[in-house]
Amino acid sequence: MAANAGQAYDAKAFTQAQEAGKSIVVDVTAPWCPTCARQKPIIQAQETAHPALVVFEVDFDTAKDVLRQFHVQSQSTLVVFKGAKEVGRSTGETDPAALGALIAKGL
Repeated sequence: MAANAGQAYDAKAFTQAQEAGKSIVVDVTAPWCPTCARQKPIIQAQETAHPALVVFEVDFDTAKDVLRQFHVQSQSTLVVFKGAKEVGRSTGETDPAALGALIAKGL
C-alpha cells in the first residue's frame, strides 16, 4: 500500500492484515463530514510516519454491514487493531496528539 493512500475496506484484506499481526486503522468516514475532513491529514501523516500501518476507509453512507460488524454508529470513528485485537477506538477526535496516541496503541 502506498503511503497516504488508505484503501477501501475489503473483508479479505482486513482478515489477512489481522492474521499477519499488522497495525490496522479502520477509518469510518463520509465525504460530507467536516470532522472526517479534519482527521484525514492527521491519519495520512500517521501513515507516512508508520509505513507498516494499514488504513482501511469505510464509507459511512454505503457500508452499513461493515458498520454493524465494527459496532460503529457514527462517521469520524477510528477503530485501531493490533492484529486481531481491537486496542483503541475514538469518535470525533481531531487533535493530532490524541489521534497519534490512539494509533500508537496498535503499533
